[in-house]
Amino acid sequence: EPSSIEGIQKYLGSGMIRGIGPVYAGKMVRAFGEKVFDIIEAEPERLREVTGIGQVRARRITDAWAEQKIIREIMVFLYSHGVGTARAVRIYKTYGLDAVQVMSENPYRLARDIRGIGFKTADAIAMKLGIEKTAMIRVRAGITYALSEAMNDGHCGLPSQELSPRAVELLDVPNGFVQTALDLELAEGTVVADTLAGTPCIILDSLYHAERAIGERLLKIMGGQLPWPAIDTGKALPWVERKTGLSLAASQTDAVCLALTSKVMVITGGPGVGKTTIVNAILRILAAKGVTLLLCAPTGRAAKRMAEATGLEAKTIHRLLEINPRGGGFKRNADNPLDCDLLVVDEASMVDVMLMQALLKALPNTAALLIVGDIDQLPSVGPGQVLADIIASGAVPVVRLTEVFRQAARSRIVTSAHGINRGAIPDLSKPRGDSDFYFVQAGDPETAVPMLLTLVTTRIPKRFGFDPVRDIQVLCPMNRGGVGARSLNIALQAALNPAGDRKVERFGWTFTPGDKVMQIENDYEKEIYNGDIGYVDDVDPDEGELTACFEGRVVSYEFAELDTLVPAYAVTIHKSQGSEYPAVVIPLLTQHYAMLQRNLLYTGVTRGKRLVVLLGQKKAVAIAVRNILGRQRWSKLNEWLGDSQRPTTPELCHSAQNS
Repeated sequence: EPSSIEGIQKYLGSGMIRGIGPVYAGKMVRAFGEKVFDIIEAEPERLREVTGIGQVRARRITDAWAEQKIIREIMVFLYSHGVGTARAVRIYKTYGLDAVQVMSENPYRLARDIRGIGFKTADAIAMKLGIEKTAMIRVRAGITYALSEAMNDGHCGLPSQELSPRAVELLDVPNGFVQTALDLELAEGTVVADTLAGTPCIILDSLYHAERAIGERLLKIMGGQLPWPAIDTGKALPWVERKTGLSLAASQTDAVCLALTSKVMVITGGPGVGKTTIVNAILRILAAKGVTLLLCAPTGRAAKRMAEATGLEAKTIHRLLEINPRGGGFKRNADNPLDCDLLVVDEASMVDVMLMQALLKALPNTAALLIVGDIDQLPSVGPGQVLADIIASGAVPVVRLTEVFRQAARSRIVTSAHGINRGAIPDLSKPRGDSDFYFVQAGDPETAVPMLLTLVTTRIPKRFGFDPVRDIQVLCPMNRGGVGARSLNIALQAALNPAGDRKVERFGWTFTPGDKVMQIENDYEKEIYNGDIGYVDDVDPDEGELTACFEGRVVSYEFAELDTLVPAYAVTIHKSQGSEYPAVVIPLLTQHYAMLQRNLLYTGVTRGKRLVVLLGQKKAVAIAVRNILGRQRWSKLNEWLGDSQRPTTPELCHSAQNS
């Protein structure tokens, strides 16, 4: 603890102790001088001698002080082992009172449990603690870490021939030690050895069982009876057309008929192909028959769009499954299933293995399942490629929609997106008259950044009337680099919302009221999820907290929790999945080479509702359109489903079957 009066005041007012900010720190130091720490610790009732400190605030200060003592112990431990202390509060929240003991016994748990601490940091602590390079606790942790890094790239496992060299390089030990550690991991069942697409692989146990469970649940659900009586489509289709004022094309009536006779079905297609129309027709017909419906989507924004499009309630999958804040599991499961006859899941390309497993666990065997998504978008951020695997397996009836309907065909956003998907480079020439799709030339990051700032702050708002913060979203292929999300956020924040007095600097970012921000990990207690976008309401240095508004909900963060929040003036295309924005600006330069992939560009372009501006080089657009390799993902769901007997597709209303 600091000893000089000035140091004490600075320390107390730093926002470390909730309930004390600069103002109260000054008052307390004036009242108690150098004794202030002793007063908090030994005579907390005297805090009420300070004007403005009542019973509640005094209690908060003493609680926060006790918490601070443990956090200080954690900081001393980290500091004495040569590690930065920025994550001390996160460590305390994860391990509680036993934090120092946990870190001493197995520092590698930090790499597994604490966001922002990687293997290298944990390893540095371990070395200081005298753990040998070849110790099994270290080598086993290295293997698990290599697999979880692969999981962050979307893989459920890795080929054995790829895992071993990765672990050897990470750990700098001979391969023999890695093999011994792997045998121990296999014997304990933390990892499983099996083949993925014929290649011998090592798979994390939780993902292995989750993929297998998804396959088993889908086959089980498909094997049951339809939860509604047979429907006379000859009558139902004209009825629903009259009710909704829509006229369904042949491909759409086929899809409706198939859905009304399938226990599990997938509808996939790009923008403007009428997925919503089909889903609405199905829901109207079934609702009229008294069928219980539940609608869900992976993100808050996607659920909101689904509700607007159908006029029915739609929830996020997390909300539908009812989070259990203690322990973070779900209240809805096989023992407490969802109450529905039909579950509709939208934006299914975003759903990863663990979430799909949880959803299918909670779906009763008697219910039917309708999966809607766009298979050509990027796969989920989390591991696996659930939608792609279900479709590829051939085990589930699939309707693939390709026909773009009339009013959508007038949009250059829609026609460009479908062109990109077919491998055609979109028309980048200057449009005659007004358009919703533009290309602006910029040869390198030095010219691209100022042009992007002008587009977002003045040109687009002036010409189209969009608000630069609320309506325009910059979408980047990657996070790093001169035109990556990170450096563009700094530039856009300075241009659109420069920091005033009420600001907080934490974890490399500055936040100030009015900032557009994004949550970057699921927080079940706050009911806020990875990718949610909100706006900072206030920053209160006295309370040491920031409040932000997400879709009408106010969420508060202690300053120490701000490692889960980042500015969102620019976000990566990956993070934008499932969201739509009135206007998007996408920088595309050959510097992004590694990320220039067709599904990435397609996902970015389809995020824009009324305006899409590509900024950069024509060559970069061409590279992206041509690159369909993307990154292969190692997963097994396709095989778990593919081993089953193929279902026969029921007879459709038209003899012309549309697959």
